[in-house]
Amino acid sequence: MDVCELCGRSGVTCTIHHLTPKEEGGAHKPTASLCIPCHKQIHALYTNQELAIRLDSISKLKQDDQIRRYLKWIRKQPASKSVKMKKSNNRKQKK
Repeated sequence: MDVCELCGRSGVTCTIHHLTPKEEGGAHKPTASLCIPCHKQIHALYTNQELAIRLDSISKLKQDDQIRRYLKWIRKQPASKSVKMKKSNNRKQKK
């Protein structure tokens, strides 16, 4: 079990998140270790272009209003809890 670099919860299963998406040229750029709910939430909220242009670091992600509300909530959830993600209305419109 690991510690999520975004929410800071420990005892979670983490995945590798490319801070600049691979589709946007980030295959060999920095990555972060994120719990599955945080990883899914990032991709539900933001397009790959947004992630590449303005949210290409953990500190930038933590400062963004959309993810801050989510982080405040997820930090209160036990690591063992299964969490469902919903796409934001903004993300759905951008497709």
